[in-house]
Amino acid sequence: MSSETIARWQFGVTTVYHFLFVPITLALSWLVAILQTLWVRTGNQNYLRLTKFYGKLFLINFAMGLVTGIVQEFQFGMNWSEYSRFVGDIFGAPLALEALLAFFMESTFLGLWIFGWDRLNKHLHLGCIWLVAIGTNLSAVFILAANSFMQNPVGYRFNPETNRAELTDFVAVLTNKVFLATFPHQMAAAWLVSAAFMAAVAGWHLHRLNKTLPKAADLNDVEGMQQIADHDHEVIPYRFAARFGAIALIIAGMAVMLTGDFQGKAMYEKQPMKMAAAEGAFEDTKDFSILTIGNREANEEVFAIHLPGLLSFLSYGNFDTDVPGIRPLEARYQEEFTPMLRERYGDEVADHFAQNGYHPNIIVTYWTFRIMITLGMIAMAIGAWMLWVLRGDRLPRGKLWVWLMVALPLAPLFGNSFGWIFTEMGRQPWVVFGLMPTMSGVSPGVTAGQMLFSLIGFTVVYGVLAVIEVKLLLHYIKLGMPEYVEEPKVLEDEDAPLTFAY
Repeated sequence: MSSETIARWQFGVTTVYHFLFVPITLALSWLVAILQTLWVRTGNQNYLRLTKFYGKLFLINFAMGLVTGIVQEFQFGMNWSEYSRFVGDIFGAPLALEALLAFFMESTFLGLWIFGWDRLNKHLHLGCIWLVAIGTNLSAVFILAANSFMQNPVGYRFNPETNRAELTDFVAVLTNKVFLATFPHQMAAAWLVSAAFMAAVAGWHLHRLNKTLPKAADLNDVEGMQQIADHDHEVIPYRFAARFGAIALIIAGMAVMLTGDFQGKAMYEKQPMKMAAAEGAFEDTKDFSILTIGNREANEEVFAIHLPGLLSFLSYGNFDTDVPGIRPLEARYQEEFTPMLRERYGDEVADHFAQNGYHPNIIVTYWTFRIMITLGMIAMAIGAWMLWVLRGDRLPRGKLWVWLMVALPLAPLFGNSFGWIFTEMGRQPWVVFGLMPTMSGVSPGVTAGQMLFSLIGFTVVYGVLAVIEVKLLLHYIKLGMPEYVEEPKVLEDEDAPLTFAY
């Protein structure tokens, strides 16, 4: 394999792995802040128990995301030095702000939140977790702004003397049309994952508790009544978390669909080749592909099921406008980009594109797009089913419920990952669309053998971290919430002894 291929595999493996933690961190911080706010406003101990329970799971996920995220920035200088040299003036600005503003903000206030439970006023302590949530999502703003420049470069000028892109308008980078569509879509997708995670964990505990209820209900003595009371102290907060998570999941799913429509229109405008590949559309068409099967070379349609006019509506808001296909776009890109590539990167790069074309891997792009959508729809369906099962005072039973609670957080989590694979693979063969081909961004001084060694090393280390992460999460999920502690009741009778009754 070439150094470019190995470098892409390494960045892909480490990025997808890191992104398993990102959506949970982005939205679970808000969910924990909401739970703590409910406790501060109501004084209900159940909200405090849920805050500490999900807060601990958030911390485990945050730590793993932090460790794996640091690796990403080092790769820019080590494996992609030509890319960093070309776009560093622009790409470095949002990354610097992400570290100096967002990361320091979230890490500082997270430390205060962790160690300030018995030291800070509860309102100040509550403010800390809200600032953590703001800082975490502010990180996403700068990261997505940087990525959106790679999808749709704006706010720059090309300097032919240095062969670099130079920043001219940072506001334009932050108001990039692709960024304005991507950010709300990613936030909604993160809520989809975190809400599913909250609902699934609570749903698993409800199933566990339901198995102990008959035994407690059969006892009529004091011990039996105490078992029933203890059972209720567990069921009530977990039922709230399960239902709250399921409702948030469904709302987030609808937001994902709405923002996805906006993002799709932005991509059709700025990256029509990506969306043509996502549809497997070789020629101009108005129809949306439900299923397309191509030949072995992935350059001809063999069998297809289409919805007439839907692709035109998703792209332009009407049913009558043709969406450009892969072949017409190839001809357009050959005329538009090949002379630029020959001038800036030489005959070898230009000839490579003239021979291999400007389209991404059509099979990967087509199927990751559909897997992303399917997994999100599955998560929403499970969330709706949860609300039906938990209606009234009902509790779940059966192995089907357990298996669906396992699948519930994994479906939107993997859906997020497939969405990013689609986004990045669909941009190929560009590392910065229309400006720099991926093959020209690799470090010239790093050999394929060196990259392969680091790829194997990262894969092994990340595998070990995955085992640690899963074990920690499962351990603390099984432990559940902190025990319910009966609030001391003050006797109001002035003649009564000055004691507390428990």
